[in-house]
Amino acid sequence: MSERVLPDPHSPGAWVVRVGGADQSWVDPADPTRLEFDYMQRLADLVDNHAAVGERLRVIHVGGAAMTLARYVAHTRPTSPQIVLEPDAALTEEVRTKAPLPRNSGIKVRPLDGATGVSAMRDDFADVIIVDAFAGARVPGELVGLDFLAQCRRVLHADGLLLLNVTDTHPFGWTRRVLAGLQTYFPYRLLGAESATLKGRRFGNVVIAASPVSLPLDRLERTAAGAVFPYRLVHGAHLDRLVGGAQPFHGVGEDSPGPPAGRHFFE
Repeated sequence: MSERVLPDPHSPGAWVVRVGGADQSWVDPADPTRLEFDYMQRLADLVDNHAAVGERLRVIHVGGAAMTLARYVAHTRPTSPQIVLEPDAALTEEVRTKAPLPRNSGIKVRPLDGATGVSAMRDDFADVIIVDAFAGARVPGELVGLDFLAQCRRVLHADGLLLLNVTDTHPFGWTRRVLAGLQTYFPYRLLGAESATLKGRRFGNVVIAASPVSLPLDRLERTAAGAVFPYRLVHGAHLDRLVGGAQPFHGVGEDSPGPPAGRHFFE
């Protein structure tokens, strides 16, 4: 099997996870706060605004790759217990060999797919669930259907946070159905993306947050506006108009649309 964890020629000590010709993850083990991909910073922003600085969180990661965000949480919120669900055990072993996790990180990796792993967890288990998993260049449908979303709601605390990184392009037909499904279990939702993606000028990453309780919109808006690469948040009535009459994916959903031929989408 060919290597999938490759040194970044421009950043000594950093590593890229490359699958099918696309860079799917980036990590600098010496500096876990350095998040090279813009969408990863957006996920981190949402976690950072969910709880007080340094507060311990129990986090489930659906999708492992280089475990970039798990390392970030371990660094910024020491002693946080984290579970990474990554079915590709060979990739996990390659990551552990080349970019080892720090000692006593609190990160445990289970060789399970997200649907299986989350359904096996007890009620009211996690503060945060982060879904950032791809099969090739597509989000698996089993991670966006009502069956899986119901399991996420069951496993999250009453004030928990569900985050999803997906990919799509305007008019967001697939993403609208994901948002409609989330509405079934999570009354508070928002979407974050670059303006170019929202306006249909590019196929890109779309980060979604959902919670049973209200989200800190004022803080999140300030964070988005002040980011190195600013991004827009869509929520409230604007999000309702975007979803429109879209119907959820009942049971197991459909895989997300792939990027245009010959183009990579990770930011």
